[in-house]
Amino acid sequence: MIPFLDLKKINAQYETAFQDKLKSVLDSSWYILGNEVKEFETNFAQFCKSEYCIGVGNGFDALVLIFKGYIQLGKLQKGDEVIVPANTYIASILAILEADLVPVLVEPKLETYNLNPDLIEEKITSKTRAILAVHLYGQLAEMNQINEVAFANDLLVIEDAAQSHGAFFEVESQKSKFESGNTQAYSFYPGKNLGALGDGGAVVTNDEELAKVVSTLRNYGSETKYYTDYIGVNSRLDELQAAFLNVKLPHLDAENDKRRAIAKRYLSEIKNDKVVLPFWDLSTNHVFHLFVIRTKNRAELQAYLLKNRIETVIHYPIPAHKQKALKNWNEWSFPITEKIHNEVLSLPLNPALTMEEIDFVIATLNNY
Repeated sequence: MIPFLDLKKINAQYETAFQDKLKSVLDSSWYILGNEVKEFETNFAQFCKSEYCIGVGNGFDALVLIFKGYIQLGKLQKGDEVIVPANTYIASILAILEADLVPVLVEPKLETYNLNPDLIEEKITSKTRAILAVHLYGQLAEMNQINEVAFANDLLVIEDAAQSHGAFFEVESQKSKFESGNTQAYSFYPGKNLGALGDGGAVVTNDEELAKVVSTLRNYGSETKYYTDYIGVNSRLDELQAAFLNVKLPHLDAENDKRRAIAKRYLSEIKNDKVVLPFWDLSTNHVFHLFVIRTKNRAELQAYLLKNRIETVIHYPIPAHKQKALKNWNEWSFPITEKIHNEVLSLPLNPALTMEEIDFVIATLNNY
């Protein structure tokens, strides 16, 4: 069986370093917001070419704390509208709701699965205050265009980068005002390109005020122990998970290069008119957290691949607006989003795959 994702195999190369880090953290007797967290925050901020990184409990909390931080700073207020792609994983939308903001769903581009910048302005109202751009499956959204729409309409831009660790886009010279970047939310869930051995997340930003507020909010709203400035939460990146991430971060670029190399083979060698391959312009804007194909006969193809001992996963079977939890949205219609959710299928793609396994996946798909 070719597993969709073999985390044991992926992490095996780091086992000795993990054991050393475990002993170091145990010996330090400092288990909350210690030196490993500080070191990771510094390292990851530098990796992302940003000024600040604040480690938090998970990617969902990272998004919620960004929104709540902007509320504390007066840049958002409860009831404001946030533009978000309709086909995103539901966590993006739940984070908006958790912050008492209003999600406004916008269709993606069928080609990239990311937010369609051309459809944003028609959804902007007097209550719109922000855009949440989601870099789905590891490919960056069209940030130059999204930033330009946001600038023209005085909107905040937040990036859900939970699946895009290490992806970068070139800012067009005439749009140099965007070079400072937007605030980003990252997840270090074990299956991510940069995955911990448990939950973890981070807020990455160049906004000093926001960084300070988020750092306080994650720790009960307290900057100084026992003195509470805001209604905060307990959402701190675990010291041990930060230690493991410090081991893995220096290898992230190389592992992303392996993912791109596998993707290039899939894109050039899979030849089957029953399968729609993902779009990629061969730039650094994609780190292939997932390699997502589309087919009109998904159940049949998935069963065929499983019969041939290839495991696949559907990301994601049910769109947010059709979920029971959001029953007031169930009658809404987003045809492109629904088409995507009905047809997508994720193939195995990760740095642990062997050449033989890659060959077999390609050959099996071509024989379908």
